[in-house]
Amino acid sequence: MRTIGRSIIGGWMACACLLAGSLFSNTSMTPMEAPKAEKPPVIDGKLDDPVWQSAVRMTDFKTWQPDYGKEPRQKTEAYLLYDAENFYVAFRCYDTEPQKIKASISKRDAMFSDDYAGFLLDMFNDKQSAYAFMINPLGIQGDGMCNADGNVDDKFDMVWYSMGQVDEQGYTVECRIPLQSLRFPSDKTIVIGVFFFRQFVRYSEMASAPVWTPEKGSVLSQSQPVSVNGLKYKRVVEILPAVTYSDRLAMQEGQLRRDEKWTDFSLTAKVGLTSDMVTNATYNPDFSQVESDAGQVDFNIRYALYYPEKRPFFLEGLDTFRFAGNTEEPPLVAVVYTRNIINPIFGLNLTGKFGSKNTIAAIYARDDLPDDPVDASPDFAIVRYKRTFTQDSYIGGFYTDKESGGGFNRVAGLDGRVRLSPVSFGEYHLFGSFTQASGESSTQNGHALGLRYNYTSKTVNLDFGYQDISPDFRVDTGFVIRTGLRNVALFAMYTFFPKSKFFQRIEPFYWSYYLYDTVYKTFETINLLTLRFRFPRSSQFRVDTLLGNEVYVGQKFNRSGVGFQAFSQLTKQFYLEAFYRRSGAVFYDPEAPYQGYGNRVMAFVEYQPGAKFDFTLSLTYVDFYRESDKQKIYDYAILRNRNTYQINKYLFLRAIFEYNNFYKQLVVDGLISFTYIPGTVLYLGYGSAFERSEWTGTEYVPSSSFMETQRSFFFKVSYLWRW
Repeated sequence: MRTIGRSIIGGWMACACLLAGSLFSNTSMTPMEAPKAEKPPVIDGKLDDPVWQSAVRMTDFKTWQPDYGKEPRQKTEAYLLYDAENFYVAFRCYDTEPQKIKASISKRDAMFSDDYAGFLLDMFNDKQSAYAFMINPLGIQGDGMCNADGNVDDKFDMVWYSMGQVDEQGYTVECRIPLQSLRFPSDKTIVIGVFFFRQFVRYSEMASAPVWTPEKGSVLSQSQPVSVNGLKYKRVVEILPAVTYSDRLAMQEGQLRRDEKWTDFSLTAKVGLTSDMVTNATYNPDFSQVESDAGQVDFNIRYALYYPEKRPFFLEGLDTFRFAGNTEEPPLVAVVYTRNIINPIFGLNLTGKFGSKNTIAAIYARDDLPDDPVDASPDFAIVRYKRTFTQDSYIGGFYTDKESGGGFNRVAGLDGRVRLSPVSFGEYHLFGSFTQASGESSTQNGHALGLRYNYTSKTVNLDFGYQDISPDFRVDTGFVIRTGLRNVALFAMYTFFPKSKFFQRIEPFYWSYYLYDTVYKTFETINLLTLRFRFPRSSQFRVDTLLGNEVYVGQKFNRSGVGFQAFSQLTKQFYLEAFYRRSGAVFYDPEAPYQGYGNRVMAFVEYQPGAKFDFTLSLTYVDFYRESDKQKIYDYAILRNRNTYQINKYLFLRAIFEYNNFYKQLVVDGLISFTYIPGTVLYLGYGSAFERSEWTGTEYVPSSSFMETQRSFFFKVSYLWRW
């Protein structure tokens, strides 16, 4: 009966999605007709090409931060042109105080704390996703994919070109986006969605054209439709070879000796099958790990740490694998988490559209795990499908499979979004898992159900969700932190817009979840009460009260506490961030857990004395006291310093120092990096690890001084060939 009930829910939501498509038809603006550029503009950051005079021009920018629909402090003009093979976009960003413009010469995707101009291109005008482009006043790029909620994931990189310059009127930027970097319909005339925006750091202001307001739906549903014709599809063919050389030394009996020396070759190829579908193939895909990840606290943690994907092969179409029906901090984080494919020897993927409403993404990969006792070559197969409707509604499905040593884990199911009104939507997912261990004949089955309702207006934000995950649910291609639960999650916030130059927004909010542990038949709850203030200079301050408990191996532990968080771009050169919380805590020993309490501190400071220099210092600190006798069990601190000198937009030098007091280890990384375009890169790196120990001749013993225990050098080069 339970399974039948869930099937009815999934079927009802699918029908509701179809109904929503008819009830809430596309009420977007009349398409503007974009003129073709007879002569392409020179991309030099200057708006002196006569062709810009004939471009689509938008000047009616209005704010969405700190308030909606207000006149911005400064004027902005945006321009759009195209020809058969490129889109051209330019901005004139006026500023009456150009000396206060915040801009730095940095690597791509590292300019989001600067002033910048940006735009979204929804090439299918389906309100589901869009390419996002951002350019700071010196022409430094940021890019990624924007989803239906307006959130941008910057891990996806595209090949495009930009320049910018600051002058006495503010700044100007120009850019060219080759059609080879985009997917688009193959029709002679198409309508795309365009959305321009601008960030002012010192005002804490974001402005856009067209005007965006939550009362009229999502960001993408309010983009400006633009009609273009005669786009020329030129088949994309890319070859990306990469070579990495590494030489690593390790301490052996008191001496550094060669531990590993290797040269690795990888090859990735991309072929455009049509204007809206591409396929990729890879051999030994490059991991692109050129410096150590920032350290994370990895002691006394209940769940595995989550690391982002960095391999270019797996980043293609990664946004398509997100699924609906999740609230904040969900137990089922991802159905597709490609970092589970640890060391693939080869892989294939396919991403794109067939027809105007159907999206597909698929991956096949074979892993290479010579030390795995079950299977040294497990196989992964993943398929994702989405059918879009009007506004941002869709229905979709997943199938994932990992075959290992004669056993398997397979997951199949549906998800979708239903636009209920301009200010509200519903979402759902329903997945079933089927797992058979190697050498066994029986199969364990599980399920994961998620429902979500969201209401967002100018002043009210309400998000409500429900998750039901059975104890036997398993997804080897994804990331799940907890099973065996039924969970209700709630977020509610009201926004005040005071008439004050200091207080821009006041936002009290409440976030909670109420969870029933179906394994131990026990309830747990977390209630977070927060008061948040927003100020000029991109500043925030919030105070929190946490009331709740946590169930671990059938026991209930107190998690209540208090805390605060603050950040601010204090000056053009200084940015500060701080977080503190004191709360109840659990010592996660499955045999004998116990109640404790502790402090968590995070602090970050960034200093930019000029456009080319960037210095950061961060601290992460956690401690734990046993409640019964107030004894400190441990403290864990990570101090990290990063220093970057950006010689130009392509070349930088970096030095990183990180000290971990828990392991008494100091890591030193040096890196020279040259990136012409994504894919065409050269890295030269050095790394050392030091520990507070010494060799007595027979054993290692603790010491007050540092001994170098590891040293490595690496060289990596890759080149993107595009036809």
